[in-house]
Amino acid sequence: MGIGFEVQEEKKVEIGIPAKVIVYNDDWHTFEEVIYQLIKALKCDLSTAEALTWEIHTKGKAVVFEGDLEEALYVQNVLEEIDLSVEVVI
Repeated sequence: MGIGFEVQEEKKVEIGIPAKVIVYNDDWHTFEEVIYQLIKALKCDLSTAEALTWEIHTKGKAVVFEGDLEEALYVQNVLEEIDLSVEVVI
């Protein structure tokens, strides 16, 4: 009669902190500048960037990203390269 052993693996699970990136409308950036920067930050297609830019323009702001905080901070940094008014909300 032998002794049985059960080995359990410990799994490390990282849970990202959820965050949103909001871009606010301003009077000094062109549509083209905002669209280009959104494509660069979000790696989205032209039509998505245009739709977000239109929402920013007509509503005064838009949530352009929802995800974990680390990615949100990356998006914020890219958008702020051209001094867009950006807020990260946790």
